[in-house]
Amino acid sequence: MSASYSANNIQVLKGLEAVRKRPGMYIGSTGPDGLHHLVYEVVDNSIDEAMAGHCDRIVVALEQNDICRVEDNGRGIPTDIHPTEGISALELVLTRLHAGGKFDKSSYKVSGGLHGVGVSCVNALSDWLEATVCHEGKEFHQKFEIGNAVTQVQEVGPSDKRGTTIRWKADATIFTETTTYNFDVLANRLRELAFLNSGITIILRDERLSTTKEVEFKFDGGIKHFVTYLNEGKKIIPEEPVYITGEKDDIVSEIALQYNDGYNENILSFVNDINTREGGTHLEGFKTSITRVMNTFLQNNAKLQKKMENEEKLTGEDVRAGLTAVLSVKVPEPQFEGQTKTKLGNTEVRGIVDSLVNEQLTIFFEQNPQVIEVILEKAVAEATARIAARKAKEATRRKSGLDSFGLPGKLSDCSSKDPAECEVYIVEGDSAGGSAKKGRDSRTQAILPLWGKMLNVEKARMDKVINNDKLQPVIASLGTGIGPDFNIEKLRYHKIIIMADADVDGSHIRTLLLTFFFRYMPQLIEDGYVYLAMPPLFKVQLGKQKPVYVYTEEEREAALQALGENRDKASVQRYKGLGEMDGTQLWETTMDPANRKMKVVTIPDAIAADKIFSVCMGEEVEPRRKFIEENAVYANLDV
Repeated sequence: MSASYSANNIQVLKGLEAVRKRPGMYIGSTGPDGLHHLVYEVVDNSIDEAMAGHCDRIVVALEQNDICRVEDNGRGIPTDIHPTEGISALELVLTRLHAGGKFDKSSYKVSGGLHGVGVSCVNALSDWLEATVCHEGKEFHQKFEIGNAVTQVQEVGPSDKRGTTIRWKADATIFTETTTYNFDVLANRLRELAFLNSGITIILRDERLSTTKEVEFKFDGGIKHFVTYLNEGKKIIPEEPVYITGEKDDIVSEIALQYNDGYNENILSFVNDINTREGGTHLEGFKTSITRVMNTFLQNNAKLQKKMENEEKLTGEDVRAGLTAVLSVKVPEPQFEGQTKTKLGNTEVRGIVDSLVNEQLTIFFEQNPQVIEVILEKAVAEATARIAARKAKEATRRKSGLDSFGLPGKLSDCSSKDPAECEVYIVEGDSAGGSAKKGRDSRTQAILPLWGKMLNVEKARMDKVINNDKLQPVIASLGTGIGPDFNIEKLRYHKIIIMADADVDGSHIRTLLLTFFFRYMPQLIEDGYVYLAMPPLFKVQLGKQKPVYVYTEEEREAALQALGENRDKASVQRYKGLGEMDGTQLWETTMDPANRKMKVVTIPDAIAADKIFSVCMGEEVEPRRKFIEENAVYANLDV
């Protein structure tokens, strides 16, 4: 019998109930990303005040007990009674979705938080929230719990300050994974905002520590300074980033760009300070224009044109190799795809950015012929390498099968064909590979041994990577292809586990493999498919009792202490390499899903990762020496 369905079945979620019912719709997720999104929503309000010219200082403080506080010196959220709603504007902004000054173009010409759900979402998803507002010589205060006002707006007393302070504690029943903020994750986003809003000071404080940690971000050079920061430690041209700016139809575009001697493009795009990770029309306009400008200059350069095979044109990939650029547009009425705002949809922005770049970049190159000559040489070298790589790939496919027609002979594959349950162990050396083959579960675990020194892809072009005999088995085994041909749908294993010895050589192999994945298959890391195996360092055993495997010296000491007076009778074996374990031991300690320890490799901040890989794996010695000196205090030496 079917259940009756009537008007009584229709739920109407009032106020902020909808946010608590479906938080992911409003802040993306209820994991760590969503938690940090709360901070960004509050900071975005302060940034909007700064963009309107009313605020130049923002403080983000992390207090004890997972409390966060954001202060600014803007105009302060109004506290007077709203003419039609009958409650204070402060309460309205904090308790109603789509209430705010962003819809009134006289208050904010452009703003990031366009849905008007920002700070009210934070309120809805918090145990409690306090708002303190200073304006017109007075201080006001109001408190909320789970999105509802529990006090009226109260005048606290006179004040010579101005601005808004929002202080809250995230609701642990919503954010079940964690309610603890990560200082570094916040620092990366706040640094980004300071670059995008030149002249504003953003301070991040960690008051959870016994001695408060504080960093200050202020960049008067704006996005030019941002590009310089991204290219730190690299050989660059031109010396100063090219800066392009213009305004049309109330849309303000700013672009800074500079080339380095690497082979990877690094383009960051923003709309109203929101990082549009999936790009959009502004990025399309920029890419189209820069490719056209380069091809126009190539046609007028007979010497370089001759090097192009069959008069092929430069592609976008050729032109953008080694390019670092920051593209920031301010759009009064942006159309984003989705609430998370990662892709711009406004079609008019494409043409505006395209013509602006075309005009100003052409003028710059005409005035700086030596710069365009060097950049064109680089792009043409890239094009000839691309053509060579295409031929190499075709030859390699015929020879060893970079596609599904042939898997490398070194691979001991698993029998399951379901990628979701399959995992591949990339193992260093023959002896460890032999033990791993004996110890594995052959239904779901594949073993791929590596021999010899692997290529450092940071210093190599695509054709060298495709042709490298150490990387070919990895590319063929995973099945996704690399670089522009990469397709995550073809991935054969959903766990790619790097299993190397806990010594200097093992660390080197791990680093080389991670550099390869980061540069040529970054989505593997972004989607959480890459892991590091954690083999034990010691085996502690008393007589014929079951051995205890431990992973640190502290754990070894604890295991010995647990034996009490028998401590001295126990044997302690220190594993120097995976090859010292037989198949059974390797299974029990490192490969058995029920007992093993693994670390998933993540990129919380792609900008920082790019810098570290460039510094540590690139050609330049001086930045590497500086990095080692600054970070040497953190090193663990195993001598």
